[in-house]
Amino acid sequence: MKIKAGIMGVTGYTGGELLRLLLNHPHVEIKKAASRSNAGNEVTKVHPHLAGLISLVEDDINSDTFAEGLDVVFLALPHGKSVSLVKKMYEKGVKVIDLGADFRLKSVNDYKEWYELEHEYPELLAESVYGLPEIYKEKIEKSAIVANPGCYPTSIILGLAPLLQNNLINLKNIIIDSKSGISGAGKTLSQQTHYPDMNDNLLAYKVGNHRHTPEIEQELSLLSGTKIQINFTPHLIPMNRGMLSTIYAEVVKSFSQDELGKLYGDFYQDCPFIRIRDLNNLPQTKWVQGSNYCDIAPVFDERTGRIIIISTLDNLVKGASGQAIQNMNLMFGLEETAGIWFSPIYP
Repeated sequence: MKIKAGIMGVTGYTGGELLRLLLNHPHVEIKKAASRSNAGNEVTKVHPHLAGLISLVEDDINSDTFAEGLDVVFLALPHGKSVSLVKKMYEKGVKVIDLGADFRLKSVNDYKEWYELEHEYPELLAESVYGLPEIYKEKIEKSAIVANPGCYPTSIILGLAPLLQNNLINLKNIIIDSKSGISGAGKTLSQQTHYPDMNDNLLAYKVGNHRHTPEIEQELSLLSGTKIQINFTPHLIPMNRGMLSTIYAEVVKSFSQDELGKLYGDFYQDCPFIRIRDLNNLPQTKWVQGSNYCDIAPVFDERTGRIIIISTLDNLVKGASGQAIQNMNLMFGLEETAGIWFSPIYP
């Protein structure tokens, strides 16, 4: 029997990627979809690349009956829009994977500070699990509410986790430079993402106050057992999809390059979507495009005593929809790779 799935907020890039990937999932049937802007119309009106592959009329996002007959609902909504819906789904016994920010932060004070909203149901935060399978696999398997991580945090946390869990770096001087394709900014056009402004350009944005910062710091602090603050600077680059984070950290002991590679290889040996690269084979966004892989290369710079970690992923797949499906697989006792075990698109 197939898992009956619904997607709320299906019109965006993330919703479209969920549709594309779930259509090929051997254990899933997409039963419902909903949005504000396309309610009453076929989903292919906003996702014409899926014409002939799916026929589904969208519900209104405020429908009280959306969850009926479903086993799992994916929420691909702006922050503040998921909380009440998650409450309804949870009470109906429907599993929820929230691709937004409403359940990523465990502190209601942090949520209020960074998102300028009061959390309506803080008691549900204790019921939710941060959906990074490489770190929280066992908890995800038992959860009914999963907070799917952001794309920047996924690339960064996975890049640093082996070092933090082994207490190998100075926690007071972590610097992160990340670059994302334009789809990471969402489908709504802005001056910043308008073609004449973005083409042939590279820009930093939300320097020092990006909303993924508390999410990254929360998870790095949990991994290390010590409160961590970071310097995080995101950039937009003129390509459709892809993300590359370069992370700098001071070591507390010297490494050989082979020792560092072995540390990462051992840490992620049971993680099918992590590929460890090396100094002569540094990750590139092209090598993960369209896939659920995260490629990581740790490099020890003996001259400066720093480790430089290069981490790449597709922001719409491992950074969003693919990871959401990876989480769903774990929640329903399926093979972790089901429906998302395929190669990147190259060139």
